[in-house]
Amino acid sequence: MSHDDRHLQISLLLIRLSLAAFLAVWALKKIVTPAAGQGIFEKFYMTTPSGTMILIVGALQLTLILAFALGAFKFWTYGAAMLMHGAGTLTTLGVLAQPFQSVNALFWAAVPTLAAMIALFLLRDRDRMFSVH
Repeated sequence: MSHDDRHLQISLLLIRLSLAAFLAVWALKKIVTPAAGQGIFEKFYMTTPSGTMILIVGALQLTLILAFALGAFKFWTYGAAMLMHGAGTLTTLGVLAQPFQSVNALFWAAVPTLAAMIALFLLRDRDRMFSVH
């Protein structure tokens, strides 16, 4: 393995694992505090699922995130994680359009996160370090 390829492998691994940790926080929040998950759905998705449905969504997301973190089924898991985060980011466009109000600037962290997910998806075939093939 060349020096450049090793650096790429390490970079992609770090991106994958940090994105998995980022997503896991949001999935775990649904499980630990379903009411907070319901509030997020109500505010950004205009629906209020039951507490049980929030728990199911959180559990399904954690399953996806685990497979994503392991680098398994790359096309599907990387793509699903990217689409999941992309949809969430799109629902906050109104907040993103007003970055200087309250804590809205924190929502901008979702934008480079989405860019990293797109980059990882595009480079998924090169992401082989500590990855299930």
